[in-house]
Amino acid sequence: MKCSKKLKNCCNKTVKYLFGIFLTVLFVTSNSRLSLSKEADLAGMWYTDSPDALREEIERYLDKAIVKKIDGDIIGLIAPHAGFIYSGEIAAYSYKAAQLKNPDLVIVIGFSHKMRYSGTAVFMDEAYSTPLGDLKIDTELSKKIASSDSIFTSSQKAFEGENSIEMQIPFIQVALKNPRVVLLAIGEQNKPDCDRLIGALYKSLKDEKSFVFISSTDMCHYLPYDEAVIKDKNTINSIANNDPDAFYETSEKNYHELMCGFGATYVVMSLSKKFGADKVEVLKYANSGDTSGRKDSVVGYVSAAFIKEASAVSSQPSAKKEGDEMFTQEEKKKLLKIARDTIVYYLKTGKKLEVKAEDKIFQEEMGAFVTLHKDGELRGCIGNMIGRGPLYLTVRDMAVAAAVEDPRFPPVELEEMEDIDIEISALSPMEKISDYNKIEVGKHGVMVKRGWQSGVYLPQVATETGWNREEFMNSLCAHKAGIPTDSWKTGKCEIYIFTAEVFGEKEVKN
Repeated sequence: MKCSKKLKNCCNKTVKYLFGIFLTVLFVTSNSRLSLSKEADLAGMWYTDSPDALREEIERYLDKAIVKKIDGDIIGLIAPHAGFIYSGEIAAYSYKAAQLKNPDLVIVIGFSHKMRYSGTAVFMDEAYSTPLGDLKIDTELSKKIASSDSIFTSSQKAFEGENSIEMQIPFIQVALKNPRVVLLAIGEQNKPDCDRLIGALYKSLKDEKSFVFISSTDMCHYLPYDEAVIKDKNTINSIANNDPDAFYETSEKNYHELMCGFGATYVVMSLSKKFGADKVEVLKYANSGDTSGRKDSVVGYVSAAFIKEASAVSSQPSAKKEGDEMFTQEEKKKLLKIARDTIVYYLKTGKKLEVKAEDKIFQEEMGAFVTLHKDGELRGCIGNMIGRGPLYLTVRDMAVAAAVEDPRFPPVELEEMEDIDIEISALSPMEKISDYNKIEVGKHGVMVKRGWQSGVYLPQVATETGWNREEFMNSLCAHKAGIPTDSWKTGKCEIYIFTAEVFGEKEVKN
């Protein structure tokens, strides 16, 4: 049966229309895909673009890598980033160690070989696609990090063809079980930028439970084999000493012959130490002369782990145990309300609010500090170490002082109050000690005193900064009291310890 000419025209138009829709959907889908997932740049050059061959190669490296059981928690790792035929066998040691932990979160810290820019780039696409498929990125955490400090940039050009990032992706895909992933690329690896990065990452990640940092770096570049081994061993010894500042100073002077990612390694060393790593395990060292056979001009590779030993008696900040609290939730709410109401009233009238509190514990003479934060940054902090009246009145008075009398900041404006979080620290009586080993960082606040000079840190200072006891006390002496850094060790100052019940509006919901 023949179709009419009119019917044929109609059918043709319908086919063209449907084909047009198909092309449109294909175009939109394709472009949407491109905007959500970055395609690998180095597949087929630095490593095979065959999915099966790539997985088989990495699994072979992992099977060959023998890593003994690690007694403790792996906080950070170093892994190389050359072509897999050169460095894959060495990188496998770090990822074999990571398998022992199986972290929920992996933070890769690389750097830019090709671009020079200030700060650190944060990878913001939803996935990084290799021949093995899409590696999903924790975009929520990436955005949180990116917004935490102006040092971060979301420019994605830093990740184009960047082997310090891409060469870690296939290993993560094969070795680990779908962790959340954040990718960072440092621009200029100068110390001020690295130190800001360390501080920003510590604040952003201190509430994470299971994570590992990976520093992406190669060692010495294009030296004869024997010379390279000597120089790399010196660098490895510097890493093993677990002294980030000394390591950076040495590497900065010699990085053209040593590791390319010295800044990324300094950041991971420092963060690992802040999160309690007290041991360094060098897992494997080799260079391209060992893996490729050519020894006249080699590149060095190392895998290493920064470990928080399980058996160590930690001098790191520890969380307050439940049941140790002096105040009920309702009492905390009342004190926080006194602080906020008083500040608002004072900013409106210039007078302190008349308050009454019947709660028995509020009548006790107790020292207290009131701390104000705005957008996560300190906005004011004033306190009274020794109780000189009922606690609730001390809180009232210190709240006003923190808002308008802290010499480090301009007085708080009334319109700022909706963006300010209030924290109260109620202090126990101070105890003078002669043995500084009694100081439990994260539990004890400390005051040092020499003559008329004195300084005090609340217990949460160590928790917020990640300092160990030495860092905490050195800073207290030098920066707060203005006395020699080691006064606390040499017996040239008085030391007082105290505990604090610390609570804030973020934790105590109304």
